[in-house]
Amino acid sequence: MTRKAPLAAFASRLAMPDLRWVPDERLTPARLRIELLSGLTVALALVPEAVAFAFVAGVHPLVGLYAAFLVGLITALIGGRPGMISGATGALAVVMVSLVAKHGVEYLFATVVLMGLLQVFAGLMQWGKFIRLVPHPVMLGFVNGLAIVIFLAQLGQFKVPGSMENTGHGISGGEWLSGMPLYLMLGLVALTMVIIWIVPRITRVVPAPLAGIGIVAALVIALGLDVPRVGDLASIQGGLPPFHIPMMPLNLETLEIILPYAVILAAIGLIESLLTLNLVGEITGKRGGASQECIAQGVANTVTGFFGGMGGCAMIGQSMINVKSGGRTRIAGIAAALFLLVFILFAAPVIELIPLAALVGVMFMVVIGTFAWNSLTILRKVPLMDAFVILLVTVVTVMEDLAVAVVVGVIVSALAYAWNNARRIHAVTRESVTEKGAKVYEIKGPLFFGSSDGFIELFTVEDDPENVIIDFADSRVVDQSALQAIESIAAKYEASGKAIKLRHLSRDCHRLLNKAGHLIVDSDDDPDYELAVDYSVRTGVLGGH
Repeated sequence: MTRKAPLAAFASRLAMPDLRWVPDERLTPARLRIELLSGLTVALALVPEAVAFAFVAGVHPLVGLYAAFLVGLITALIGGRPGMISGATGALAVVMVSLVAKHGVEYLFATVVLMGLLQVFAGLMQWGKFIRLVPHPVMLGFVNGLAIVIFLAQLGQFKVPGSMENTGHGISGGEWLSGMPLYLMLGLVALTMVIIWIVPRITRVVPAPLAGIGIVAALVIALGLDVPRVGDLASIQGGLPPFHIPMMPLNLETLEIILPYAVILAAIGLIESLLTLNLVGEITGKRGGASQECIAQGVANTVTGFFGGMGGCAMIGQSMINVKSGGRTRIAGIAAALFLLVFILFAAPVIELIPLAALVGVMFMVVIGTFAWNSLTILRKVPLMDAFVILLVTVVTVMEDLAVAVVVGVIVSALAYAWNNARRIHAVTRESVTEKGAKVYEIKGPLFFGSSDGFIELFTVEDDPENVIIDFADSRVVDQSALQAIESIAAKYEASGKAIKLRHLSRDCHRLLNKAGHLIVDSDDDPDYELAVDYSVRTGVLGGH
């Protein structure tokens, strides 16, 4: 059976991506009802989030709403994981705010277009597969940190509407609710959470979050309660997103301005999207689709930049609402985007009556469902370094942003792994059976940059006999540092008038050493490669230091 070349295999996946709307079951009326109601629930939760993130970025609320519609629709149609929800996010908004403050919204639109092109390129290069390098402790820290961020983002709704100000670095300040308005807000939030908890135990005809929003909204409207509502944030009334070419000079100076922002936004967007893809995949039992998701995010952002949107990426909170509400197909995501457009075009007066307390209650339940509570109990059971990484990524996610947290977590995990492997290298010495008078060093553990110094310290050049054999049966030569270490020890023996031979090189080790030009075949048994062949080492190949 022949395997396709990687490029051909990827081309075939692009030609026929996984665009099935109902992957595992037939589209029955019951399934369609679940998907549509789940989409409606997500759309209602998207409104205040999109408006809030638009304020964070320093742009008009419709810029955030258009991004939520376009990014959500396109990624739902061609994304890598049915059930995921994308839209305008806070992780991107906090990066955009300085660009908008310094250069204006037109530069933001151009940056979003360039960001999308970079994401498409990343997808075509299949860079999405590198998300596999994210260790599980980093994933737990990401989930916990994002749950805390979602929780903290809701606290702004407990402030007097209109009292918060844009400082140029996001929305801050404001006066907290107090007295009866605060008690009423807390009571409605708690009522929403109770309804969401109870409804699945009574019926699954209606998604619990939608029931919570509907019941609490009806109660507030019927009783005429004076509580903050969606309309207090901003009006969401608008028209269709207009096609708009970003208006700025097309020159090198513009590129120098927008490129750094585009690279950062593309990286943050892909990291958050791919981690959310993995999280949704664990819940739904699906795998794959990373490169397809990169391309979908890129196409969505490129289009959004030409239609006056602020761009976006996957939203873990809304994705959790969708999945927990029963959404498993592309229909739910498409419905959410279309419902949001209907809200903007026709239903703004009605949606603006919804109390923010109901939406906050939904997001608080998302926080409870998203936070990996088991991570609190396993901290004492896992290795100390893994526990440290979980806490580190959680803290950095809250204090900085997701991309920085994930990069820091991966680096710390990689360094810890390298250190643990570096400590493993040691040698067992014995006298050669086949060559009398020769000393054999049986190397145990991998030889790479972290263990190269330890490898050199294993040898006693002055006390060794004229013939020394280094046996790599239980070791691997990994990188250039390992090659340099072998050459260095060979040079020491050569300077002392002694000779070393390498034995039991695995095929990959042989290939690495042979490519560097180190190997000299000392046996006629197999001049190409044989595991038991002894090789002398040619020194001076890497030029010393």
